[in-house]
Amino acid sequence: MPLLWVLRCELGMTGTKFGCGVGICGACTIHLDGAACLACQTTMSCVSITQKITTIEGVQGAEAQALKAAWIDLDVVQCGYCQSAQLMAACALLKRKPNPSDADIDAAMSNIVCRCGTYPRVRAAIHQAAAKRRPA
Repeated sequence: MPLLWVLRCELGMTGTKFGCGVGICGACTIHLDGAACLACQTTMSCVSITQKITTIEGVQGAEAQALKAAWIDLDVVQCGYCQSAQLMAACALLKRKPNPSDADIDAAMSNIVCRCGTYPRVRAAIHQAAAKRRPA
C-alpha cells in the first residue's frame, strides 16, 4: 500500500495531494527523514518504524517559517493544488543548501508539476526565504 493512501485515508492528513499516482507530478511530496520523496511511490513495506515522516501538516522550523512568509509576501499560490509539495521540496532544499542558486532551485523543484505556471514566483520566494535566513 502506498504511503500516500495511509496518510490521506487512514490518518486524514489530506494536505499531501494525490496528483497522478505514478510519480510524475510530485503533488504528493513529503519528507522521509528530512529528504523530499514521493508518497505515491513509497510503499509502507519500505518505511521502517524508525524513519520520520513529515507532511505539510507537520513541517516546522526556520526554513518552513521563512518559506511560508515568502509564499504569502510574493502571492505565490494560484490554485494551490501543488503548493504543499512545492513547500515541502523547498524546505528540504533550504535545509540542504541554505543559499541555493537558480540551478539548485530548478533541480530541487523539477519533479513538481504546477499547471498554473507559478514557477517564477516559487523561485523568487525561495530566494527571499534564503535571504531572510542569512545573517545580516
